[in-house]
Amino acid sequence: MMSAGPHHSVPMTQAQIHQQQQQQQAALQLAKLRSRKPTDKSLPEGVEETLVGDGDVALAYKNLRDFERRLDATMTRKRLDIVDSVSRNAKRYKTLRVWISNTVEDQFWQINSINADTFDFSANNESSYRVKIEGRLLDDEDDTDKDEDEAKAGNDTDGDKMETDSPSLPKVKPVSAKPGQRYRFSHFFKALTVDFDRPKSGRPSADTSVEWKKPDRTPPGSNLPAAADFDELTFKRNGDENANITINLYRHEDPERFELSPELAEIIDMNEATRQEAVMGLWEYIKLMKLQEDEEKRNFRCDELLKRVVQRDSGFIPALNDYIAPHLKTLPPVRLAYTIRVDEEFHKDPNPTIYDIRVAVDDPLRAKLVPFIHNPQYASMLKDVALLDDQLATLVQAVAQSKAKHAFLASLTQDPVNFVRNWLSSQKRDLEVIMGEAPRGGGEDATGDEWRKGGRESVWNTTNARESVNVLLSKHPMHR
Repeated sequence: MMSAGPHHSVPMTQAQIHQQQQQQQAALQLAKLRSRKPTDKSLPEGVEETLVGDGDVALAYKNLRDFERRLDATMTRKRLDIVDSVSRNAKRYKTLRVWISNTVEDQFWQINSINADTFDFSANNESSYRVKIEGRLLDDEDDTDKDEDEAKAGNDTDGDKMETDSPSLPKVKPVSAKPGQRYRFSHFFKALTVDFDRPKSGRPSADTSVEWKKPDRTPPGSNLPAAADFDELTFKRNGDENANITINLYRHEDPERFELSPELAEIIDMNEATRQEAVMGLWEYIKLMKLQEDEEKRNFRCDELLKRVVQRDSGFIPALNDYIAPHLKTLPPVRLAYTIRVDEEFHKDPNPTIYDIRVAVDDPLRAKLVPFIHNPQYASMLKDVALLDDQLATLVQAVAQSKAKHAFLASLTQDPVNFVRNWLSSQKRDLEVIMGEAPRGGGEDATGDEWRKGGRESVWNTTNARESVNVLLSKHPMHR
């Protein structure tokens, strides 16, 4: 059994050491190549004066470079906007129309075989009713056609107001959730319960509890089971009296929205918000009121409104989530009131009760924006652009070198004597600086015999002189 203490490292073999040295040498060589790689894609100043023929080519190139910079900035900004929009998971609000109706079975007025005069009540059938709750998402065209009063009648939690079906109601068009799929009634709610009022007879009603809870996806990410993917829900109960019920619909939203306390709602001016929206609203208020401390930006002072939320005189910005937690409450359910009718008069011409509920759906543009972010061709396009930029930088470097040579030769032809004298003085000064022999404030005049001497033993045949000439020709703009 080996001990748990430290073990001596196994020494590397000669082949491993040689391989490591080769890898280090290759990495050093790549670093040198990258350092020598040209990156400047701007033409040197004055190059248009040295062009033979059309001099507008340099101006057109500069205009294209300016246009490219503006285009890159616009594309980057738009791409950041797309990423921000997708990451925020923006929602749109649509109208979910809910129809509530009921049918009856074996009511006393439906049993024709019973003779009331003979008091023959031998039939063993029990009166019952069946309630159906159906929901469909309206299309955008239907939303715009509804007037304000109709929308108010079906407002979220206003369970006391009802309306009946009429010929003027718009036609329902199912709205697609994803390609090949559409939103269903069960997609918007995580649970449903039905509360029954006490019947007029005072007799307690048996087995009147109705409850549905959305099952979880198993495994996560798979399709919804049939019990969580439907447009209508029906339940049957026994009874021969009209009954008032309240249908409670518990919202299913991602991310979850909360009801805000009056203290927090007064600051961010919202009654309902997600946790992220509440934190961002609080942060915007702190910035707007300039409550950040000057020395430590992570701390902030509390005014009268913030003290009611934070419960102290100062706060810590990274702890905003903790401050708002007590002020977030689960949204109350959407309550829909309905009266179950079992009388014969109503069922001669039954009309359903209709509610319009405001629900949140994914922004339809989000599905179209996601491919822009995860497009595999984008990375390939960036590589192609990088290769073209490298080629362009190499061409611009060649143009700069050609311009330097042109300026060198042009200056030599215009005034050979002064040009050579000035150039010799410059080279002498450079050599003295390199060799550490340059006097401070002098030594620029190249009139000594060593500068006039030629041949293999002269300073002109040294490595420093050849490198100085190469440096001079590669300078842009050229130093005269």
